[in-house]
Amino acid sequence: MPQKPAHAGFFMCMTASPTYRGRFAPSPTGPLHFGSLVAALASFLDARANGGQWLVRIEDVDQRRTVAGAADDILRTLAALGFAWDDGVTYQSHRTAIYEDALAWLRRIGAAYDCACSRTDVARAGRLGPEGPVYPGTCRHGTPRGAAPRAVRVRTHDDPITVSDGVYGTWSQRLEGTVGDFVVRRADGFFAYQLAVVVDDADQAITRVVRGADLLSSTPRQVYLQGLLGLPTPSYAHVPLVLDTGGRKLSKRDLAHPIDPRQPLPALLAAWAFLGQAVECEQPASPAEFWGLAMERWDLGRVPARPPPLGATGDAAGTDTD
Repeated sequence: MPQKPAHAGFFMCMTASPTYRGRFAPSPTGPLHFGSLVAALASFLDARANGGQWLVRIEDVDQRRTVAGAADDILRTLAALGFAWDDGVTYQSHRTAIYEDALAWLRRIGAAYDCACSRTDVARAGRLGPEGPVYPGTCRHGTPRGAAPRAVRVRTHDDPITVSDGVYGTWSQRLEGTVGDFVVRRADGFFAYQLAVVVDDADQAITRVVRGADLLSSTPRQVYLQGLLGLPTPSYAHVPLVLDTGGRKLSKRDLAHPIDPRQPLPALLAAWAFLGQAVECEQPASPAEFWGLAMERWDLGRVPARPPPLGATGDAAGTDTD
């Protein structure tokens, strides 16, 4: 595994911290909904219960999906519900240069390469994996003659990448066979989530990531990138998703169940119960009373694990606490 050189551009910004540092990183594609509140509450309480700091990062690296005013609306709603974050809010759209530095390093060590394949090409040539077509490696040794580069991909291998998750336990994924060489800069020029989140977590010295289970299957890719970039791996805990009546994840873009900031207590209590936490016989009378009790009684071990991650083998593949 490449070692982190002292002189390497973006690495100089990465600072280690022995203190617990967590974060909530919503995408500004609509108002805060109940599913996002569940993730925010879990990450905030886990940080505070461990005497740690809690940061907010707006993941607006994909400007085409960003809804004007959504970031400010999310922040106002969080504040109205009683969330308090440490440090200033970070915006991915302001951090393109640091992602460029990371990509340059991946190219320098031979881990990244240009790809001329479209999604249609991959769907046609790749076999079906648990998350869709697996990239068949068409451009691994150079783009076909006459084809213009589109995206940038990272080379993978089929050795198991093992993840230890605070909710789902220990499990492994083989990247080459499960997802193939994955995109770190897209054909439209935007950096992919996988690269941006790895760089951001390291730059902000995040020590523990608590987030929704829809991102659990992405974690091996992020652990792999951390190794290539010489960055520390935080601990992870993924909380269950809130699904609609059709079994689909709630989406801000669908305006699904937005939180009413004028009625914080019912929303907080519902999120608390969804996370499997002990419900008091006598309900707290105010948000302030809720926060006092919640910080004192938060227990990650009570959070249910469902459903198992895609493409996983090991303990998590058979975990279901319902």
